[in-house]
Amino acid sequence: MAVPKRKVSRSNTRARRSQWKAAAVALVSCPQCRSPKRPHTACPTCGTYNRRQVYTPAD
Repeated sequence: MAVPKRKVSRSNTRARRSQWKAAAVALVSCPQCRSPKRPHTACPTCGTYNRRQVYTPAD
């Protein structure tokens, strides 16, 4: 089993971990109702996808 030869410094550890960020959620506007929605998914507000009604949202 591999064992580190030297202790990794705190600055190196934190510099490496600084790249681990959560990406912001991408949103687009629905072409039917103009509410924000995730891309490539049905609109949770009006229930359309690709300009077709795919389900009836619960009110």
